[in-house]
Amino acid sequence: MRNLIRRLASRRDERQPIAQTNRSQPLRPWQIRERCFNVRRRGLDPAEIRTFLYQVADELTVAQSALRAVQEENVRIKNALRTWQSTQSANHRYR
Repeated sequence: MRNLIRRLASRRDERQPIAQTNRSQPLRPWQIRERCFNVRRRGLDPAEIRTFLYQVADELTVAQSALRAVQEENVRIKNALRTWQSTQSANHRYR
């Protein structure tokens, strides 16, 4: 039992602790999938936690993809509006 605890503790030390994450940047799906939690004697089921984290990471992937698509569409619409405004102002100048 002690060997198991030592192995888990040393494995946890290799990964980034929760307190040291950068809060200014959005979470990436891989950060959620790779997150480690402290092992406690009567803690939560690690398999259940991992399943939940994968579900959250998948939903985050979908949300970030949708956000990227909306941002690209926003840029496309802004460019089209600029082009239209330039055309309209050019037509009104020479009347």
